Amino acid sequence: MPKKTFIRTLEFWVPDASGSLLEFGGGLFGECRRFESATRKLCFGRGEGLPGQAWEAGHPVMLTSLEAPAFRRAAAAQADGLSCAIALPAWVDAQLKSVTVLFCGGDQDHAGAIELWHNDPEEGVDLTLAEGYYGTTGDTFEFLSRSTAFRAGTGLPGLAWARQGPVFMPDLGRGSGFLRADSAVKVGINRGLGVPCASVDGQHYVLAMLSALATPLARRLDVWEPDALNSRLAHSFGFSEDDDTPADAAAAATPMDGDAVEQVYRSGVPQLHAQTVLLPVGAQGEVRAVMALTL
Repeated sequence: MPKKTFIRTLEFWVPDASGSLLEFGGGLFGECRRFESATRKLCFGRGEGLPGQAWEAGHPVMLTSLEAPAFRRAAAAQADGLSCAIALPAWVDAQLKSVTVLFCGGDQDHAGAIELWHNDPEEGVDLTLAEGYYGTTGDTFEFLSRSTAFRAGTGLPGLAWARQGPVFMPDLGRGSGFLRADSAVKVGINRGLGVPCASVDGQHYVLAMLSALATPLARRLDVWEPDALNSRLAHSFGFSEDDDTPADAAAAATPMDGDAVEQVYRSGVPQLHAQTVLLPVGAQGEVRAVMALTL
């Protein structure tokens, strides 16, 4: 089993009783003890810090550098090897319910990329790169990404946009439909996850996370989505990086309690279960799926 994952740590923030502050709701910190210590007692007002910025903006916000003064916990982030972050807000009935922040590392052992794609319907029909962090992938892949655009249904970001749900590509080099496959394989990137992101500004956002063989996105990934009749949540796919878990067993397994998955889907608030977090996946201001990440 891989020692490290591309997503190094994550946290989520929830509105307090007054609705004027975001309080710490939980997180998975792994070996990032300094960062955990600097996090637990914080709170953020609207527009304050990365979680508060996503709240105020009404859409995901990405930082490709965790340095002061833009990032309040800069010293702790540097000490624990964290180098980029993206805040993902979730709404239910136009009310902010949570902001999840994913953090990735940038050392030589954490090859991969994290991208935020954006479409403004008033400006065109393409997704273009709003921001991206490319770590050790090299200049060629970054240049290609910044000069690429996707229509709905095309490439990993476009597929997630068209589905309005998560899209996982376990092998980008084998006819996966990943348009940058040749460049990705050359820099060691082999897996990709595209996730539509919630927004309340009338625009569209897609998160794309690309990882290398030695640093998978997470140890395990599972997704639940409404069935065809919209009557219940069904486990739509699962993938385990554990070599001892057969692919068919990984796809069939549902390690989470169904009630917990349903609660996250209805509430928009993440839940922690040991080293697994259940996250709401939003699009256009509502929750569309639930994703479980095991770090």
